[in-house]
Amino acid sequence: ALDLLSLMSDAKVIPNHITYSAATSACEKGGQWQLALNLFSLMYEANVVQTQISYSAAISACEKGGQWQFALHLLSLMPGSTVAPDKITYSAALSACEKGGQWQLALDLLSLMPHAKVVPDEITYNAAISACEKGNQWQLALHLLSLMP
Repeated sequence: ALDLLSLMSDAKVIPNHITYSAATSACEKGGQWQLALNLFSLMYEANVVQTQISYSAAISACEKGGQWQFALHLLSLMPGSTVAPDKITYSAALSACEKGGQWQLALDLLSLMPHAKVVPDEITYNAAISACEKGNQWQLALHLLSLMP
């Protein structure tokens, strides 16, 4: 994916947000979170608009790489860039918190979703429940289960 991206400029084809997002997702799937973040930052430098999809791909790459701090940082940048987080970006950030053993932060994110006009779904609740489970917070996990739609 990275080779194809570099060949595009040689062929005088300008990469767009779809191209960058696909390459970022490929890095995520390959466990290359650093490369994914590098591509994400290259979008800004290349004046390519970062979208919900590109943010989600970068946050997911951080989640897969166990980099919950970077995932939360990216999520925090979204409102300033006029890109609103959606269920997918929140779910990726919640999963990053879960993998990082940050159950309190996962619950904080879940509680912020309605304020951001994002309705939690089964995937976001499952990520928060898993975070509570990893933090030995079974009472909170049961409470979240009772709140699920």
